Amino acid sequence: MQAAIKDIDAEIIVVDNNSKDDSCTMVSTLFPSVKLIENKENFGFSKGNNIGVTHAKGEYLCILNPDTVVAEDTFTRLLRFCSDKEGLGAVGCKLINGVGEYLPESKRNIPYVSAAFKKLFGAPSDYYANHLNEDATGEIDILVGAFMFLKKDVYDAVGGFDEDYFMYGEDIDLSYKILKAGYKNYYFGDVTAIHFKGESTLRDKNYAKRFYGAMQIFYQKHFKTNPLFDFAVSLGIRLVYLFRKARVQKIKYVYQYVLISNEKIEHLQKALPKIYICRDEMSNFQKETEVILDANFLSYKEIIKILDKHSHLKKWTYKILPHDSSFILGSDTTTSRGEVIQF
Repeated sequence: MQAAIKDIDAEIIVVDNNSKDDSCTMVSTLFPSVKLIENKENFGFSKGNNIGVTHAKGEYLCILNPDTVVAEDTFTRLLRFCSDKEGLGAVGCKLINGVGEYLPESKRNIPYVSAAFKKLFGAPSDYYANHLNEDATGEIDILVGAFMFLKKDVYDAVGGFDEDYFMYGEDIDLSYKILKAGYKNYYFGDVTAIHFKGESTLRDKNYAKRFYGAMQIFYQKHFKTNPLFDFAVSLGIRLVYLFRKARVQKIKYVYQYVLISNEKIEHLQKALPKIYICRDEMSNFQKETEVILDANFLSYKEIIKILDKHSHLKKWTYKILPHDSSFILGSDTTTSRGEVIQF
């Protein structure tokens, strides 16, 4: 993140919602230039972001989840894109997960009842904005809260995130409020970011209840018509929660590790068997391979490009070695927390 704002006048604001680990100590010790806001209770995503925005001094805001990775030129490219847009609302980008797979929630339609019900029951085509391909750029309706870029004046004009949402649904609500206020939302497919997912909140058995409960709030606020309609929406949400199948996480197997770096890292090599060093782009390994991307050697833009380019190789997984770190981290699925390996 610090590399991404090196050439622009910007600040990083971290809002901690009463973490129980040493997150605040880590941020204040390793990143003293970051503005850290330590809440004494967990206010949820909406209120936490609203608190952070009150401290922001810039013309633009970028709402980011803590489990996102951006390239060094992300914000300079976004600023150029936004510079000539009339009636600019919010801008989103192409999001991929920890193995490079495109995340379709990067661009969505307004979740009218018919589209939302289809998605709830496993037919999401009308829910996502499929009129644009994942690498295209154009107007869309709904963005995802993991990455939202917009002017602070627009955020303030529509009242920011609605704090009736604790988590989930608030990004749909904010996007819709921006549209209703007469602004235009955009999907900017020329910029790609990693969203590991499952890190901000674990997708446990209560995930469906929280998510669909948030959708119910959205309908009550924006599409309320009559008691029969409300009952149908409420019943549909509850039925989906009851019949939602539990996800089973597969046991991971790694045949070999490949480190993309310009030097040997002895402690890492001791920690991981069958590790090979490669300076250039990887070959098409046919066996289960975990690729370790050294951020001391590669830029984050290069790391994102590698994940995006090789997402079709289903036997590959990835870890990132951050700058000056003694650990590697990554996430192989969107439904569970990732993995950190110390060495």
